[in-house]
Amino acid sequence: MFSRGSSEATNTMTAATKLLDELCHVTAQSLCSMDTDEHFHVLKLLGEGSYGKVMLAMHRKRGTPMALKFFPRESTSLLSFLREYNLSLSFCTHPSLTTALGIAYSTPSHYIFAQQPSLFGDLYDVITPEVGMEEDCCQRVVSQLCGALSHLHRLGFVHRDLKPENIFLCDAACRWVKLGDFGMVKARGTKVPEVWYSSPYCTPEAEVARGNQDSWREMKEDNGHQRTRTGTRTRTRVWVSVEPSTDSWALGILTYAMLTGSHPWAETSGDCRSYLKYRQWVDGVKSPGDGLDVWAEPQGDTRPNRQKDGPPVAPQFTCFTPLACSLFLSLLDPRPKHRGQPEDMLAFLGGQWMVEKERERLEEERKKSG
Repeated sequence: MFSRGSSEATNTMTAATKLLDELCHVTAQSLCSMDTDEHFHVLKLLGEGSYGKVMLAMHRKRGTPMALKFFPRESTSLLSFLREYNLSLSFCTHPSLTTALGIAYSTPSHYIFAQQPSLFGDLYDVITPEVGMEEDCCQRVVSQLCGALSHLHRLGFVHRDLKPENIFLCDAACRWVKLGDFGMVKARGTKVPEVWYSSPYCTPEAEVARGNQDSWREMKEDNGHQRTRTGTRTRTRVWVSVEPSTDSWALGILTYAMLTGSHPWAETSGDCRSYLKYRQWVDGVKSPGDGLDVWAEPQGDTRPNRQKDGPPVAPQFTCFTPLACSLFLSLLDPRPKHRGQPEDMLAFLGGQWMVEKERERLEEERKKSG
């Protein structure tokens, strides 16, 4: 069915990542075939994506609502399905992680498992474009995500796909949110090919692979290099270690999006002007000893684009207080080894993140759009 070999580096595997592999082999032997309509009353579509779709359903015998996640068998390997199911079932015990319900089965066309339903949509639905969401609401979400990510990281897992569409709401005010969609989760230390894609969520360290991923499908590996069908040598595929710093970067971009309803740059690349302006700011405030030349409270010079005697703040960050700027400089450090960890962000909660003038402007915009 599939071998016991794992892509995880053995010296970095935690007890949890080893157990996950074992659980996959056990459940592969017991996965049964069922007819969905015989056991569930399917009510409506909750969401869909490249993985498949999620349907709200009622268990016919128990009478309990649940979300059924459908994975097309033609595009989903049994191992990847079992990894996501067992991860969600056995390791997502944090209240802000979506948990599977112990029901997994197959049909001729799909692999399916049941999970907790989130009936209020996802975070993408409540972020107003160019306006964002209320700061208090944003901080509630950040607090919960920090806990969820820290839980995964302690177990040795990296989510690798943090974005608004994967954060599900248990109430309309975001007092309880759940991070889900674990299809991209890997164990820390796993060696994977680096992929660059045009998005602010793509990390700066991925730019070394720019231009590679678009042609992977038409290439085959030859002694560590990629060759086209005509045998012409192309760029070397870059292999990297999966690290939690990927989630930290995504948390920084997500926080910016929640507060403003936009992104700080279109893509994380050396030819994106807005990203280059950010890099100029970062280079000015990062000392050789990697300390931050920023302050939690405004001091001295109160001009909106400066912090004390430091360099000019990148234009897209002038709407934030020094406290929030410190948060972004930590999460969005271009150097992955120096990037802040999710649990470090808890120290930034409770303070003001938006400057007063911008806060008032956004409140007015929300009233108009509401």
